[in-house]
Formats: sequence, C-alpha cells, structure tokens
Amino acid sequence: MSAPGLMIAAPASGTGKTTVMLGLLRALSEDGLTVQPYKSGPDYIDPAFHRAACGRASFNLDSWAMTPGLIDAIAAEATGADLVIAEGSMGLYDGVASIGGTGHGASADIAKRMGWPVVLVIDVSGQAQSAAATALGFARFDPDLPFAGVILNRVASPRHERLARRGMEAAGIRVLGALPRRGDLTLPERHLGLVQAVEHPDLDRAIADYAAFLRDHADLEAIRQAAQGNVLGQGDGLPLPPAQRIALARDEAFSFTYPHLLEGWRRAGAEILPFSPLADEAPAADADLVWLPGGYPELHAGRIAAASRFLAGLRRHAQSRPVHGECGGYMVLGEALIDKAGERHAMAGLLGLVTSYAQRRMHLGYRHAALLAPVAGMAAGTALRGHEFHYSTIIEQPDAPLAYVTDADGTAVPETGSHRNQVTGTFFHMIAPAR
Repeated sequence: MSAPGLMIAAPASGTGKTTVMLGLLRALSEDGLTVQPYKSGPDYIDPAFHRAACGRASFNLDSWAMTPGLIDAIAAEATGADLVIAEGSMGLYDGVASIGGTGHGASADIAKRMGWPVVLVIDVSGQAQSAAATALGFARFDPDLPFAGVILNRVASPRHERLARRGMEAAGIRVLGALPRRGDLTLPERHLGLVQAVEHPDLDRAIADYAAFLRDHADLEAIRQAAQGNVLGQGDGLPLPPAQRIALARDEAFSFTYPHLLEGWRRAGAEILPFSPLADEAPAADADLVWLPGGYPELHAGRIAAASRFLAGLRRHAQSRPVHGECGGYMVLGEALIDKAGERHAMAGLLGLVTSYAQRRMHLGYRHAALLAPVAGMAAGTALRGHEFHYSTIIEQPDAPLAYVTDADGTAVPETGSHRNQVTGTFFHMIAPAR
C-alpha cells in the first residue's frame, strides 16, 4: 500500500498550484507529518522547491517516459511517509498522443495509477458561479479518476467567494479552500519556468508565508482526510549508472538533473563527485565520466568562457575518458555559445557545436532516442526516453549524430545530438531507458 496521497492539479498553467503545493508541504510538515512530495511530468526545477518546503527529496513521475515498473519504484520512495502530495503539470488532462508509451504524460495518468484524489486549484478571476462548470467538467471527464474537491484561488472579495461557493455547492463539488487575491505570493520566473530554488533570495520566508496563507484560508484537516492511495507493486528498480565514478557539474548554470536518476546511480554503488564550473573547479581527475547537466549556461557564458581550470580539466579528461552533456551542458561542450545580445563566447571546443540565443526559438516536447554511438556505459542501440526544452538555435553542428531522435508522435527531430571520440551531447534530458 502506498502512502495516502493527493494530486494538486489545475485546469491550466498559471493558476497558482505551485503556491498551494509549497504552502501545503510546509504547513503539513509543521504539523508533524512526514510528507513525501512528487512532481508529475518532466519538470527539473520544481522538485528543489518541494525539498525546500518539507525537507524531503522530491521525485518526478512521468507516465509517458517511464515504465509502470519504474513509476512504482519511484513511488516506493514514499515508504515511511505519512502523506504524499504530488504537483501536477499544465492542465490536469494535458499530455501527448502516446505512441508506444505507457501513458500520455498527463497528471491524470499518475493520479489514477496511484489512487491519489485530485485537488483542483481554480483561478476564479473574472467569474463566480461559472467556475463550478469548469470544476464539474474536470471531475466528470474521467469517472475513474478520484476527485477530492477544489481550492478557489484569486478570490476578489467575500461576496465573490460566496458566489463561487454557491456554484460549487449546486454542482456537488467540495470546496477545500478559498484564497484571496494577493500579488505578493508569486515566485519569479524566467524563460524555462521558475527561477531556481538556489537563486531565490529568501525562499524559506516565502514558503513560510505560503504556509500561513494556506492555514488561514484552506481546510488543512479536510485536505489531509481526503488523501487515498492504491496498492502498488515493488517496481523494477531505479535506472543504473553509466559509470562508477561520475563527476557531476552542479551550480546555478548546471542543475537540471532528475532526482530519481541520481538516487538510482547512488544506490547502485556509483560515486557522485560534484564540482562547480562557475567556481572554476575542474572535474575530479580520477572520475570515470564527466556529466554536464542542463541549466542556464547562457546566463553565465562569459564566466564559463573564462573558467580556465574547469575548461582545461574538461579537455584533459576527454583525452582518455567519456564526457557527456545535456542541453546546456551540450552547448558548453561545443565551440561557441552566442548569447541573446549577440556576443560570441568560446566554449570547451570538444564538439563543433555552435548555438545562439540571439536567434531564439522554443524547442519543447518528449523525445525518444536510439543511440547511434555509446554514451559512457550506455551502448549504441540503447533506447532512451527524455524531454527537450530550450530556446537556443543550432548554428553549426559538424559532428556525427549521436542518436536517431523522434518526438512523442514518432516524427524525427533535427536535434540528434552529436559525438566526437568519447565526447557526446544531446539537447534532450534523459529520463529513463525505454523498455
């Protein structure tokens, strides 16, 4: 039996579900509960906020990129918790037209598999009783999906709240909270989502404010009592490491690594050796593999170009052992990165890749990749599932393609990654092997 849980979801992005999520995590933790957070979908920023809110590592659950066995294995991380709180992504039912996957990637997939009732956060700005029609549609769209009720957000006045509650009562929808409109309860954002937790100037105080706000305007006991969970299997285990000793870049420019991957690597006996390129630290000289995650190198391109110890250590390692980069890490392995002002910054030069933020175009979506060359311990022919999200444009990519890459519809995409000797890179972030 998994721990009883809830899915905090919404009809669409931008409704305030992250504020509700963080406030609930902190408030329930303050009440003495051990709360296990999760994030539905391929978000690599929100889990760090979850951890800051409740002190427990948060993990992604993804019905498109993960097998049911991997989902169950990650869900087992809730062992010992009193309560699970999962945060949805986009709208509750938003996903892809699945080809060969286990699900559509929608938050509803995860809630239904886990048996976690949905708490729907509805922005009632500009409407009152009409919000009940939205809630009723979400509650009845899938009769097999457990539905706990709604939290009304951005309520303008006591009268507005009364009208919205009246509509919910008529529709038979339980109201679990009504949050007044407050412009100060927002988190700063940039082009890939929230500003990272490590960059927030006073994150703990902000989360404490969210918790106090939820205490004042939501029924925490009713929310807690609504939690449920299904009986799950043991799962297939977490992904195995690509090497024994992995030097992992980790700072404000390189932070987009899925927590379940790192946990799987550690449990299999791999040693993770973090280092900071922004602090001009070289990767460990005795590492078997250097892994550069994605992040925001475009915001720090000048510092990276000037990090002589980091670049020299990276080049030295690449002479005899594998180096791999994902998205931002891939760009740093290339010849140059052109920032949004059009300034060209020399990168490691281990690949011929040149990318530009002066010519912005969004690349977003799930990816299936069949490797054409090995990536450290992952052999050619290995199939991977992942996700791509960036605004950079490829100017030059002279090296051999690393993988045959398709989107969730099975359509080939031009961002194939590339390889030269033992240096490899991709624009997609690996989530799991495809089985």
